[in-house]
Amino acid sequence: MRDLIDYIARSLVDDPTQVEVSQRRYGSTTNVRLRVAKEDMGRVIGRNGRVANAMRALLRVAAARNAKRVKLDIVEPE
Repeated sequence: MRDLIDYIARSLVDDPTQVEVSQRRYGSTTNVRLRVAKEDMGRVIGRNGRVANAMRALLRVAAARNAKRVKLDIVEPE
């Protein structure tokens, strides 16, 4: 799951070195956290959140194939 989000995010942003993806497990749910450079937040979120929702949908489909639950959080840079 982590690799999928990492690949998509690095393809979207101008500075792929700033992409950080971490994964934590809470019971049966896995939380994937995505952090990108401040300048690239708009590219990752998209208009009205369409890109972010598309990434969440792809992640859900990949997780469903393995009978898992996954949640994607896009974290604002510091």
